[in-house]
Amino acid sequence: MFDPVPAARPTGGLAVRCSRVLLSPWSRLSLLVVVLLAAASTMLLFEPQRLLAAGWPPQLTGGAAAMLFGLAYGVCTVAFVPRPLLNIAAGALFGAQAGLAAALAGTVLGAGVSFMLGRVLGQDALRTLLRGRWLKAADGLLSRHGFRSVLALRLFPGVPFAAANYCAATSRMGYPPFLLATGLGSIPNTAAYVIAGSEAASPTSPAFLAAMGFIVLTGIGGALVAWRKRHRLGAG
Repeated sequence: MFDPVPAARPTGGLAVRCSRVLLSPWSRLSLLVVVLLAAASTMLLFEPQRLLAAGWPPQLTGGAAAMLFGLAYGVCTVAFVPRPLLNIAAGALFGAQAGLAAALAGTVLGAGVSFMLGRVLGQDALRTLLRGRWLKAADGLLSRHGFRSVLALRLFPGVPFAAANYCAATSRMGYPPFLLATGLGSIPNTAAYVIAGSEAASPTSPAFLAAMGFIVLTGIGGALVAWRKRHRLGAG
């Protein structure tokens, strides 16, 4: 009789193990870090602040230029370019109304992309690091009261925009409430910076002075709120 033929070993074992390693939470987190570092390095080389000095390309005008600026705005926020600088540029380049529309569109776009990157690439790994009291408290607030918490973060400056995006991504907060809270909460401060940019040539104008006063008052208010929250967490 013929000897039984030994069963062939599966050929996909190595490929399966490699795919598991590459798709593991820590591998995805490493990829997120690489992507963000590459984006930040690109922005440093590109120097988007030159728009304030050189101006927008003259061949790009009207609504198309504002839409393109909004797209670039979103990419820049993902790469950690400060939003106040971009908001001032929006007002200086397009005026108060078109600049505000472009800046808000870019804000929501950048927040959405950051949230998606953080949720897909970083959530599983980062949630294992939530051991500190403050981190657990932030995670609990964003998971249970996500819309209200993000709305407060956007209304009161002080928390870096990108940091808030990735912090929200590690929570269990849903995508629609995050975007809606970002859009609504970003209106006041974005409008103030855009108006300041549009009136920068007239620093003594009532609009410029009102915008700067609003920026200062919200900054002080944000600092007071942050101090009270920190004091409560420290006493808890």
